[in-house]
Amino acid sequence: MKIDKKLIKELTDYLNEFDLTELEYGNSDLKIKVSKSSPNVSSVLGAKIISSSKSNTTKLISGIEITSPIIGTAYLSPEPGAKKFIEVGKKIKKGDTIMIIEAMKTMNHVPSTKDGTVKEICVEDGQPVEFGQIIVILS
Repeated sequence: MKIDKKLIKELTDYLNEFDLTELEYGNSDLKIKVSKSSPNVSSVLGAKIISSSKSNTTKLISGIEITSPIIGTAYLSPEPGAKKFIEVGKKIKKGDTIMIIEAMKTMNHVPSTKDGTVKEICVEDGQPVEFGQIIVILS
């Protein structure tokens, strides 16, 4: 795989231009993630390139990020076919269950850490999630 240095440079310039700390770009074969440690740092400290066999679409959405507290499999409803815990546009309060993450055959209810309106659900039902991965964005 050939690394496109020009694309990485362009993405790092966007970090500084829009005062971002992290930016991801993806297409059908490639996913590039560039980040810096804090908004006050002018140079990029990390770039991650991940090959992918499936298409990754990336949107830039800002808001209150809720991250996964554990590694496991995310479920958006209490059981198959049931109503989802949250939907885009729904107002939620701190403590409301936003999804279940199954880890080691234990169903862990994940509560919202903030009040807000659901702007985006960043995982799909049955998708594996990592610790610290953004799972929901609130406005």
